[in-house]
Amino acid sequence: MTIFSNSRTLQAHDRARRGFLGTGLALGTAGLIMWPEARLLAQQVGDFIEGAPMPDIAPIQLSKHVWTIFAADGFPTQENHGMMSNVTFVVTSAGVVVLDSGSSVQIGRMAIRMIKKVTPLPVIAVFNTHVHGDHWLGNHAFAEAYGEQLPIHALAGTMKEIQGYEGSLWRSLMERWTNQATAGTKVVPPNTEVKHGQTMQFGDITLKLHFYGKAHTSADLCVQVVQDKVTAVGDIAMANRIANIDDGSYPGTFKYFKELAVAAGDQLWLPGHGEARHDLLETYGKFLAGIWEPCLQAIKDGKSEAQAKVMVLADPRVASRATTMQGFDSNIGKYTSLAYLEAEKEAF
Repeated sequence: MTIFSNSRTLQAHDRARRGFLGTGLALGTAGLIMWPEARLLAQQVGDFIEGAPMPDIAPIQLSKHVWTIFAADGFPTQENHGMMSNVTFVVTSAGVVVLDSGSSVQIGRMAIRMIKKVTPLPVIAVFNTHVHGDHWLGNHAFAEAYGEQLPIHALAGTMKEIQGYEGSLWRSLMERWTNQATAGTKVVPPNTEVKHGQTMQFGDITLKLHFYGKAHTSADLCVQVVQDKVTAVGDIAMANRIANIDDGSYPGTFKYFKELAVAAGDQLWLPGHGEARHDLLETYGKFLAGIWEPCLQAIKDGKSEAQAKVMVLADPRVASRATTMQGFDSNIGKYTSLAYLEAEKEAF
């Protein structure tokens, strides 16, 4: 497991960590009353160890004010340092607004370096679209650089989950998936609640906030950059992979797409994963319908989940993406099963 590029530095920190932990164990055997202090010390040592810096990824300008640092890889690995989701920023006359901060403190710091190449203006706000850690663990870097009072915005449901168990869980998961490449990242939850329909002015730019119920998760925020006709949709739609819908809803997603399209009009839709497209909601919605509708029909016809999967794989809306979509083979079974279970509730 490689954390530091300098092997001697790594060995030194490992020796220090073992020494601290050994001291903690000795204190624990001497008296249980000392164990909380030893545990805190061990935690502090663990926080000191950090993964290597994230290599720079040049931002791409999507519109007059909107730039995105695209994540080329669909899933977190040690090689990509957990860079699996896009980090977007909006350059306003008052400062920079960040839409999703990335998967780690290392990625957040890289994003800050890239922002500084575009503008000397400071970051004045961050938005987190939903609870999944690849979209907010980078908060640590922005709070570190711009102060703990930096407004980090999210829906109430997202704030509550990150402040609770989900926050710590996502930190641990990302470290495991990347073989500790994201080590050193701290949980910095959103600190400013926002609501559906809210408009916020940042200098010459207006942001309009959208939320239409359960879709990818129970609280998915979409952020519309009004002047540029660009809307960041988080993970409710993806360009070329199946969105995790374990905590979401198929019919809820279709409802969200419909209401968002009506409210925002023609937009360049920017997903959390993949490139922006004007037809993103249409193309991704078509794919999801190719999973959902066969499962709903299978329930109505009294067919099993296995039979429903055969129907899904034969549906041209799904079959046309089978050889090109990232993670298709490893995920289609799971998301067919989720669709089948939800279809059972919907049908009855």
